[in-house]
Amino acid sequence: MSDNYSLIIKNGSCYIDGKFQNIDLALTGNKIKKIGKIDQNNPKIFDASNKIVLPGVIDTQVHFREPGANNAENLESGSRAAVAGGVTSVFEMPNTNPPTSTFDEFNKKLDAAKNRMFCNYAFYFGATPNNMEELAAVDTLKGCCGVKLFAGSSTGNLLVSQEKDIEKVISNSSKIISVHSEDENILLKRKKYIKDGDVHSHPIWRNEECALESTKRVVRIAQKYKKKIHILHVSTKQEIDFFTEKRDNVTFEITPQHLTIYAPDCYDNLKTFSQMNPPLRSKDHYDRLWNAVDESLVSTIGSDHAPHTKEEKNRKYPLSPSGMPGVQTLLPVMLDHVNKGKLKIEKLIKLVCENPCDLFGIENKGYIKENFDADLTVIDMNKEVVIKDNWIESKCGWTPFNNFKVKGFPVATIVNGEIVMENNKIASRAKGKPLNFN
Repeated sequence: MSDNYSLIIKNGSCYIDGKFQNIDLALTGNKIKKIGKIDQNNPKIFDASNKIVLPGVIDTQVHFREPGANNAENLESGSRAAVAGGVTSVFEMPNTNPPTSTFDEFNKKLDAAKNRMFCNYAFYFGATPNNMEELAAVDTLKGCCGVKLFAGSSTGNLLVSQEKDIEKVISNSSKIISVHSEDENILLKRKKYIKDGDVHSHPIWRNEECALESTKRVVRIAQKYKKKIHILHVSTKQEIDFFTEKRDNVTFEITPQHLTIYAPDCYDNLKTFSQMNPPLRSKDHYDRLWNAVDESLVSTIGSDHAPHTKEEKNRKYPLSPSGMPGVQTLLPVMLDHVNKGKLKIEKLIKLVCENPCDLFGIENKGYIKENFDADLTVIDMNKEVVIKDNWIESKCGWTPFNNFKVKGFPVATIVNGEIVMENNKIASRAKGKPLNFN
């Protein structure tokens, strides 16, 4: 009697056990049922000839703006953008309005995601100076990837700036803490460097010292309490130098933007549309970030997808908000770097598939293994595309990579065993589920 597979992926080059193998995958429901040569007539066959099949790509930093800023994004549109770009799972941020900093708000967000998100998802729980009891129990929350700590002000009003409060958050959290690492006191002192109408002053205001001093502080506190922390969107060569000395339980992440565009060109060309926190910096920082990738210092690449409307971004600096979309372009941009020889594809797979699962404890994802979840990203390394604003599924309708030519592109996204994107066409129904953590 033949097995009743729900989908067979044939003729692809699958990344299994650290190498590419020309092998077939048979899926049953939301699981990878069999890996091997599969000769069976099946009504549902996906031909992956001349394609590479990866474990499902995970974006560990997105802001889908719901509730509070649904004009720029919501859980549905953000997740459509994710699967359009080959991303099967996301970690979504808590700096919404109201913020996701109580169990009640967290569960409201889970309810809002049900049957509306096209990718799988987990949500961060926002740290405040006053929610220590909840932070001590976040490990009981289904679908919670960790705690988010804003040590410096950014979009929203989640801010824990005083050292005594940062220490309270880190010491009390029952899960990994991911940190927006900028020093609020330095930010306030340096506001004098903001030039009205001149976005080139953005990285001068939010300078290297602002990032480095905050990172040194949160690392010191984390080591004092032996807690795991993950520094988000590292942007400076000084921080990379600091991370060359191994520190237990401390990891960090870089964005595709910081690995692709740099000052002053980005501010010359994109104006306020290149404004983000922490800022895009000069090429010497860009080069050192790539050194960190080469040296395997960095653990993850996350997009920091943080959309605003074109109208908002067109405001005169500094009234223009910081942030840019990125979940849909994360994989195409990084695949282009692979094709240009900036990194090996095996390393990219570690950064966006395996390491997020190993670091955060996501169950049954990140690898192509029998009985693991059937989340898969199919890519064509020879496909050349010019990214355009009109391709973007995000409600904001723009990308900093408009007119950016890439080689290497996602051609199918499989979530929970079902094809949710194939050749830029997105399925009609959302299939996403909350991630499980061990």
